[in-house]
Amino acid sequence: MSYNISLHPEAKKEFDNLDGSVKKLILKQLNKLKESPQLGEELGNKAGFDLTGYRKLYVHSKRIRIVYRIYQDRLLVYIIAIGRRDDLVVYLDASKRVKGDVQDKC
Repeated sequence: MSYNISLHPEAKKEFDNLDGSVKKLILKQLNKLKESPQLGEELGNKAGFDLTGYRKLYVHSKRIRIVYRIYQDRLLVYIIAIGRRDDLVVYLDASKRVKGDVQDKC
C-alpha cells in the first residue's frame, strides 16, 4: 500500500532552498516513506516542544531532519518541517506549524 506525500507550505519552501544534492537525498527518503511511513522515530515531547504524534527521519548523515505525521485513514504522510539539526530549529519550526496541521484543513 502506497502513501501520498504532502508538504506544509513552509516545508516546501525549506526544501526548495536546499542544495540540489541534499534535495536528492531528501527525495530518496520521501520515496521510502511512501512505502514505509513508520520508518522514522516517534518524537513525543522533544526539548520542550510537544510533537506527540509526529515522527522524524534523518537525511544526509543526520544533518537534516524531516518532521512528519502519518494519517493512516487518508494514506497520507504530511511533512511539516525540513531542516538542519542546528540548535533544534527544525523542532521549533515544526511546533509552530502543528496548529495549522493538515487535520484542520481536511
